[in-house]
Amino acid sequence: MKTKWSMKSKSLTKCLAVLSMSALMVATLAACGDSSNPPTAEEAGKYEVTPGDPFSAYKDEITVTMGRVTTANPKLPAGDTYENNAYTRLVKDTFNAQITDQFEANGEDYSRQVSLAIASGELPDMMRVDSKDELKELVDNDLIEDLTAIYDQYATDNIKQMYDSYDGRALDNATIDGRLMGLPATSLDSAPTMVWVRQDWLDLLGIQLDVDGDGTISLDEVEKTALEFLKRDPGQSGNPVGIPFVNTLNTTDYNGSAYTMLGVASTEGAFPQYWMNGEEGKIVYGSTTEETKQMLGIMADWFKDGIIDPQFGTRTFDDITALYTNGQSGIAFGPWHIPDWGLISVKQMDKNAKFSAYTLEDADGNVNVAHANPSNQFIVVRKGYEHPELAVKIVNLFYDKLANDKDAAATMPEAAKYQETGVDGSTRPFNIEVNSATSLLDDYSDVVRGIKGEIGLGEVRTTESKNNIGSIKTYLSDMDTDDATAWSKYHSRINGVGLIDKLTKENKFVWMTPTFSGTTSSMKQTWANLTKLEQESFIKIVTGSEPLDYFDTFVSNWKKQGGDQIIQEIEDEVASKQ
Repeated sequence: MKTKWSMKSKSLTKCLAVLSMSALMVATLAACGDSSNPPTAEEAGKYEVTPGDPFSAYKDEITVTMGRVTTANPKLPAGDTYENNAYTRLVKDTFNAQITDQFEANGEDYSRQVSLAIASGELPDMMRVDSKDELKELVDNDLIEDLTAIYDQYATDNIKQMYDSYDGRALDNATIDGRLMGLPATSLDSAPTMVWVRQDWLDLLGIQLDVDGDGTISLDEVEKTALEFLKRDPGQSGNPVGIPFVNTLNTTDYNGSAYTMLGVASTEGAFPQYWMNGEEGKIVYGSTTEETKQMLGIMADWFKDGIIDPQFGTRTFDDITALYTNGQSGIAFGPWHIPDWGLISVKQMDKNAKFSAYTLEDADGNVNVAHANPSNQFIVVRKGYEHPELAVKIVNLFYDKLANDKDAAATMPEAAKYQETGVDGSTRPFNIEVNSATSLLDDYSDVVRGIKGEIGLGEVRTTESKNNIGSIKTYLSDMDTDDATAWSKYHSRINGVGLIDKLTKENKFVWMTPTFSGTTSSMKQTWANLTKLEQESFIKIVTGSEPLDYFDTFVSNWKKQGGDQIIQEIEDEVASKQ
């Protein structure tokens, strides 16, 4: 039986036979090769100093065009750009590969650029796609490389261990028909949503939360504290406001849970917007369950009592942040890292501001949380690009070597300086994160031991953790410091991640594993309308313009307008994988 490689070798031999100049060999291999098969280490040896080496440079300079996801404030030093910065220069120095951006964009603009590239078939050599649908479309149209063999040959042991730590959830999500068609970003479990409360206000009013010190509080404690803040206005704003929530209310991403009611939902065992296993193998949409109805009843009571911001439903995200900055509200629902980018503005306005982090427990004292859905961000390689292995090598460089090199300041000084000064991660060639499932708590352990002097900085795993140790030590030496970065790192790591670490060690979490993420064929036509229906229905219930029983009308409409069809498609897809 002929293998694909044996047939390919004969094709290459035939092509090379007509050439008399050895200088044309590289070009001929690229032109005559069967691009449906990724290069083996032997083939890559035509280009690389050491074929198969995860960090091998190319003999002659190569170029790679990119589709780049940017951000509004990358914090790049003067003169540096997305195309020419410490990170792209590191790629050039390490691999002899020059990066050129085919397009740069953010948000919806980036999505449009990707859509145009797919529609025209004129893809950059590498780019990020942000949905499983786009990945499938690229595969269906034979536009991207199969990375299965390339990944096996080139990924470092550390990178493979990182992906494997998700028990298959990460790589499986990028696998179509048994082939790895993209390099997936990873999604850490970063649950739970936390309740961030102004500790300086609690102290001022003589309120003590979490008397038993287990890190959890009840809905009743949140209610009473919110009412006291409204009554006594500890921020002296003259216009105290209840707890603000975004009008979308829900999310399936704990990292994106700022100002959502995901934490409130957990007390009822509700998981809105998640796809879950129901009875007898049936798929259930979390927003349509009885538990979600009970959660909305709690929110409606809160709104009626003023515990929720009276302008709920109309505030923008920036409006909500301003309520905290102005001292009008002192209770915020959000992820462990909200002090780094949201609550830090409170410190900048009020030197005395301090927050404590708690999470909500249910009636049985449990903290109900969901495992993260696999990320729907993938790095793909254009079909026919001569160096598909470069994508894996870039992942090796940034998420293994740079992340774990304890001497990065000496070996990669420019890149290490970027990390130290907080240059945004989007300036790396790939705007994704690749971490092990335990990396958040591993980093926390390093930080705590580093602060205590139990390990030296040379033993700390990542440059980021080294920087955090310095910042937190600055805060601990003067808790009234004007250094907002030191304040934020203490709050996010010691208070935020520290709570996750504590609850993990005490086995307080009750985990739900989502059964599906992504989209189905009918979702493309109906999901936008179903999402609008859900959001508008929930707002009406919370604000009291419709009674709680209106929830049953919502569920009925949701099913009729496409929900039942989507559930059938998900059940079929799940069954096909079993």
